[in-house]
Order: sequence, then C-alpha cells, then structure tokens
Amino acid sequence: MYKSGFISIIGRANVGKSTLMNQLVGEKIAIMSNKPQTTRNRIQCILTRDDYQAVFIDTPGIHTPKNKLGNYMVKVAHTTLNEVDIILYLVEPEVKIGKLDKEIIERLNNVNSKVFLCVNKIDSVPKEQVLEVINLYKDKLEFAEIIPISAYDGNNISSLLNCIEKYLPEGPQFFPDDMITDQPERQLVAELVREKSLHLLNQEIPHGIAIEIDTMTKRPDGDIVDIEATIICERDSHKRIIIGKQGQMIKSIGTHARRDIERLLGSKIYLTLWVKVKKNWRDSDFMLKNYGYNKRELD
Repeated sequence: MYKSGFISIIGRANVGKSTLMNQLVGEKIAIMSNKPQTTRNRIQCILTRDDYQAVFIDTPGIHTPKNKLGNYMVKVAHTTLNEVDIILYLVEPEVKIGKLDKEIIERLNNVNSKVFLCVNKIDSVPKEQVLEVINLYKDKLEFAEIIPISAYDGNNISSLLNCIEKYLPEGPQFFPDDMITDQPERQLVAELVREKSLHLLNQEIPHGIAIEIDTMTKRPDGDIVDIEATIICERDSHKRIIIGKQGQMIKSIGTHARRDIERLLGSKIYLTLWVKVKKNWRDSDFMLKNYGYNKRELD
C-alpha cells in the first residue's frame, strides 16, 4: 500500500520551521535566518520514499502584522491548516506559553488535521526542561504525537519521519521521484539573494527588502548562467547601507549568494546586483503582487 499526503509546518516566527523542512527533505530549499519573518510565502518541498511521498509546506511565522505584507504572511500561514493531513506545530523549549502560541492553539482546536507537537531546539536546554515544556502543552490540545527534536542538528528527525509515515493516508504519488520542490528556479534564486541580505544587513533593513530577478540566461557557448537581480528597499538611507562603503556590502551579498546559487543550479553563474528604492512597497497591493505575494490566491 502506497501512502501520500500533505504536511504543514507552523509556529511562531523564528521557531525553526525552514530549518526543519530542509532537514526533513535533506536539501536546502527554504532560506534560513535568525531574524523573524524570513519565510514570506508558502513553499512546498517533496520527500519521496519507496512506500510513501510526503509533501511539506513551510509557512511564514505567525506574528502580529504591521503592514499589508505582514497581513499576507499571516493569512498564508492560517490557510494551510484545513488543507493538510498532518500539522507539525513547532514550539521552542520555553516553560511558558506566550500570546501568539495561545492563539495558534486556539486555531488548532478547530482543525480536523492530525497535529504533532514538535518541541524544537532541544539541544539548547537540559532534558528536564524539555519534559516541563511537554507537560505544559500536552493538555492544551489533543496532539496525535509529541516529539522533541532539534531541527538544527537532526536529533530525532528519523523518529518524526516514522510518525509521519504512520499517519499518512493511502494515496498516489503526486510528484516525480526527482522533484524536491514546486518552486521555480527564479524564485529560489531570489530567495537565496534575500537570505544573504538577511544575514549581512542589520536588524531593520531586511524586513523592507524584496528581490526581483530581472534576467536569468544560460550562455549558449558555455556552462555559465548570467543573472541580473534587483534588491528593492524602502528608503534612500537603506539603499546606501545595502550598497555599502565603496560597494563592499552589495559585493559581499553577491559573493555569498553566488556560492549557494551555483550549488542550486549546478553551474557557474555571473551575478549582477542592483538596488532600487520603492517607498512603502510592503503596503502596496500592486507591488506585493509584482514581488510574488498575491493575496488573491488566498481568497
């Protein structure tokens, strides 16, 4: 009997959802950062085994939105809850339940999907504290499974996969064996540029940037892909910071991004980055749609 199904990964911002998904599928698909709101869109990644196929959906972190982009991100996270077979609800090993987690639990009480509680980052606290966290959450919801994990170092990921297989319904293989994501290459390239910007820029600026792939062309006479991309920011002062003194910051973003893009595409690339200011783009429906955040898809 072949099994297949959809699994949504949800939780507060910066709880480790993208790290977990990359660990589950064994490939770096979702971008990672220690800054909240790194994931902005719903990303599907596919794990195909001999007897099952699991389609994981990484969602933006649930947070209190401050603009239209934030509203879009929270709506993306919420709309997956009733569309999937299993929900992996990630929490940090904190011996308290905050306001956002209380709101998530309230929503989860109204879904029909099987819910796993995944206590993440167990490598960062004593075992006794993990048990306290489990005891704190276990009566708040009828969890199908409670699994302590470390998405960062892979601790207990195999146990999580075994549980997922157990609960998957009988079904067909939805995607080909060698397909690991439904994201187009251009989108993945844009996300890698944004990831490096998140890592290298200061706290405020990354939330106000988007990446636009202007051109992406393979040279006919060799194994090189020419890519031109624009970093969109909201203020002139941000543009100066992104470019950096004598162009050092944008050069550094390009250098770091190029390594991962070459691994993704399996070929050498020539990456050119530009910076443009588009004020308040996060509150513009037109610009949000241009940068791939189409709220109509959620209506």
